[in-house]
Amino acid sequence: MSRLLVDADAIRALAEILTETGLTEIEIAEKDSRVRVVRAAPAATHAVAAPAPVAPVAPVVAAPAVPAAPADLSKHPGAVTSPMVGVAYLTPDPSSPPFVTEGQQVTAGQTLMLIEAMKTFNQIKAPRAGTLTKILVPSGEPVEYGEVLAIIE
Repeated sequence: MSRLLVDADAIRALAEILTETGLTEIEIAEKDSRVRVVRAAPAATHAVAAPAPVAPVAPVVAAPAVPAAPADLSKHPGAVTSPMVGVAYLTPDPSSPPFVTEGQQVTAGQTLMLIEAMKTFNQIKAPRAGTLTKILVPSGEPVEYGEVLAIIE
């Protein structure tokens, strides 16, 4: 019978990252071990209001057409997705210019942004050459695994 060795300090550190970033889950894997920490979403509270007095009914006017929702960007052939959970940074440090800007030509392997996970900054590189048409994450915001970060056309 094998024993599972759990590093309680690592689990506490992951839980702290969840609290700091507002994420709901985080997972790390090394060699033959994997640790996943999931935080339950806060319970929704419902307020019950007293019924409002009934007003006279106005004639119904047709509402303008609602534009269609944008296409699922994860299926876009130029989507650059996050390989991990962490915090995205568009600049190497607060006083530096961004790695790339929308409309810029990028080369395969060029750094687009950083994702900080477990106090480590991981470079997110362009998977192919093209024009960076859209950056979808603001600097300093948490990102989830598989989230679309940018679009290269």
